[in-house]
Amino acid sequence: MPKFFVKENQVNNNKITILGTDVNHIKNVLRLQLNENIQICNSDNQENYLCKIKDISDEQIKCDVLEKIEETVEPRVKVTIFQGLPKSDKMELIIQKSVELGVYSIAPVDMGRCIVKLNEKDKLKKIDRWQKISEVAAKQCGRDIIPQISNVTTVKEICSTIDDYDMIIVAYEKEKQNVLKNELKEIKQKGFKKIGFVVGPEGGLEEKDVEMLKTSGAKIVTLGKRILRTETVALNVLSNIMYELEQ
Repeated sequence: MPKFFVKENQVNNNKITILGTDVNHIKNVLRLQLNENIQICNSDNQENYLCKIKDISDEQIKCDVLEKIEETVEPRVKVTIFQGLPKSDKMELIIQKSVELGVYSIAPVDMGRCIVKLNEKDKLKKIDRWQKISEVAAKQCGRDIIPQISNVTTVKEICSTIDDYDMIIVAYEKEKQNVLKNELKEIKQKGFKKIGFVVGPEGGLEEKDVEMLKTSGAKIVTLGKRILRTETVALNVLSNIMYELEQ
């Protein structure tokens, strides 16, 4: 069943008004008709409703709430990916698949070995596009939130906010001893709810950045003997976190 997001001010008692680009999508892409059912999520409080379409115009679609849906699809753990800026369209793939897997937010990171260098104007355009990709993916897989794509950050800024997380994990190819499983076990035992993990770009993480993160309290882990592509790392770690913590 199609799912759409609205804000709190679009919900009035048992009636919901859909605005913006979703109107065109409902009318001209899905071609939904009067009295058909759709699912609507209030993105401000993550409440879901089963609704019936009662009025369709060019500017808005009005729906009646049939019932509140009590179940939630959101993970119990909030995971943020700190992704070193990759080249080409890899970031789009990472965002799309991470949203499907349950990521809470994604922070693009400008690192020393990033091939991609964005000026301020390009950053704004990219963030806007990436946020739209997150929204489409969230609707497609039935999320209760639209994961936020933050402004481009740096390793230094990650270190300054490390205390905001229960744990930050860094995937580093030169680490040989500490495996991801060790940290996931600790997360599960201690009931951690807010996790971040740092992924380098195609060129990998610089040693000085790893040391800075480690000194700040991040956990450095190996993902095994094989060297993974940057887009594979993000999905590998996220999948493992969700497998371990969503049981």
